[in-house]
Parts: sequence; C-alpha cells; structure tokens
Amino acid sequence: MMEENNKIPFVNTIQCGDNLTLIKSIPDKSIDLIITSPPYYLQRDYGGGSIGGEKKVESYIDALLELFGECVRVIKPEGSIVYNIGDKYIHSSLLLAPYRFAIKALDKYNVILVNDITWIKPNPTPRQYKKRLVSSTEPFFHFVTSKDYIYNIDEFNKKDKKIKKSQNTNMGAKYFKLIKESQLTQDQKDLAAKELTEVIEKVKNGEIDSFRMKIKGIHSLPFGGQQGGRMQQLDRKGFTIIEIYGNNIKRDIIESPVESIKGNIHPAIFPEKIIIELINLLTPRNGIVLDPYMGSGTTAIASIKAGRNYIGFEIIPEFCDFADNRIKKLI
Repeated sequence: MMEENNKIPFVNTIQCGDNLTLIKSIPDKSIDLIITSPPYYLQRDYGGGSIGGEKKVESYIDALLELFGECVRVIKPEGSIVYNIGDKYIHSSLLLAPYRFAIKALDKYNVILVNDITWIKPNPTPRQYKKRLVSSTEPFFHFVTSKDYIYNIDEFNKKDKKIKKSQNTNMGAKYFKLIKESQLTQDQKDLAAKELTEVIEKVKNGEIDSFRMKIKGIHSLPFGGQQGGRMQQLDRKGFTIIEIYGNNIKRDIIESPVESIKGNIHPAIFPEKIIIELINLLTPRNGIVLDPYMGSGTTAIASIKAGRNYIGFEIIPEFCDFADNRIKKLI
C-alpha cells in the first residue's frame, strides 16, 4: 500500500488551484475514497472563481458533474464517492438541487447510489419563517462504481463495551412452554427445543446479546429485510430464531451539530464526526482520501485522525493556508 501511494501525486498535501486541472494528474483507479462538499448553489460568495454562482441551477449541476466524472475515473473499483450538497429556495420553492445532481450523476456515469445518508443538524440556523419549517437536514450521497466496494460494517457497528455473559437462569422458559403448546409436529418440536437450547448457551457464553423466537401459528409473521429467509424457516421447520448481536442498527441518518472553529475564515465547515465515521466505514487503513473542495481542511483532519492519507484541492489561497495551519497544529 505504501509503495502504491508513492506513485500518486499530492499525497498528504493540500494543493491550491483549480480542482478540475489538478485531478487530471491523479492516475486512474488510484483513490480509496472521495468525500467532499462543493459550494452550495447561490448560498455564499466564496470568490476565487469557484462554482455556486451560476445564473441557472442547471449550469451549477453541469459544473458539479464535470468534476464528478473525474472522480469516477480516479476512484478504485473497491472505492467510494461521497458528495454532500445543500439545497436552495428560489421564489419560495425548493430547487431540490442535491437530488437533481444525484439523478443526473446516475444517468451520465456508470455509478451505483448505495445510500442517501441524511445529516440531521440539532442546531440549524434559527431563522423564523412564517410559512415554512426551518431546514435542518442535508444529504450525503454514497456512490460506488462496482459492487465490490469496501464496507467495514463491523468497525462501523462496533460498540464501546463487550457483550456481558447472561446470568439469567430462566432464559427461554416461555419459548419452551410455547413449543410444547404449539401445533408443530413432534419432530419440529424436538428440533425447536434443540436449537433453542443452543441459542440460550450462546447468550450465556456472551457470544450474542439476546435472541427472539417465532413459532408458526403462535407469533405474527416476520417483517423487514430478513423476511424471505425467516418465512422459509417458518414454512420448513415451523419456527425461526433471530440472533441479536447487541449492535445498534446503523440507519441512513447521522446526527451531528453544525460546527465552528475558533478563528475560522471559512463560511461552511464539514462536520468532522460524520467524515470520520464514513472514512472508517469505507476505506482501508492507510488508504487515500481525496477532497477536491477541501475548504477549511476538515477532511484532511479527519483522515489523519482515522489513520488514512489525504489529498486536498482548494482554489482559494486563504482557505488553503487556514487548512494547512490546522493540520500543522494537529501533527
């Protein structure tokens, strides 16, 4: 990995200049993760020739897609591209600019949209609108170019404490009673009691957190992502046992406050918590994370903290200097 990284320019630096020009120096299929937040449409005047000030939203989307095409070129087959884009009201109506971008990206490039992750802001700007609610969410679009992308779900789901061994001596008693009272055949009852005993031992040994059991004719039918397999077990065996590992179910939402940094000169800062979570989820150790709209440097900071390498492009010199100073203070 280290030898491979040596062949890629700009590693662990922030390059000040036009991202569309700079990214052309990056070899094909060489980056593990691209995570970025382009300037939002007509939200702020960044100056320096950056995008976001186009007269029409269609022109803004086209500018985003031109750079996105280069991102598709440089991302590894096992890599991911994550874009965070905010929306805009024009004449009191939402443009749906983020979703226009996502749809056009899917139409134009050979990419897969894995998730539309919703960033929930507990501290949105407290504007007092008379006829609409305050906007407090933004999307993070997770794109990939193949189905072989890295997904460190175990690391992402990892709990702070290990599962404790259970001391419950009456565990499963209600299920044994229900098995006995059920309309299952004797062979099915024997199998149900056997598998129930085995799963109870797993809980007692701390291998899993808990379990649930459904018995045909007694419990309601299962629902959700595992419905097919559980329904087949109910039909074939007359019961199904659901092992619970104690991990929080990671949904497609991440709650994080809008951040601020003392002395910051950038008007919109990436939420570091979200970036670190996504880096851990989508990249290998020592992988390379590229942010072509680096801004205040949060992606670089998050990459360093997560044990990854970074590359940053930023067109405004003042932001480049600010980001470099943040990195120097960290390392």
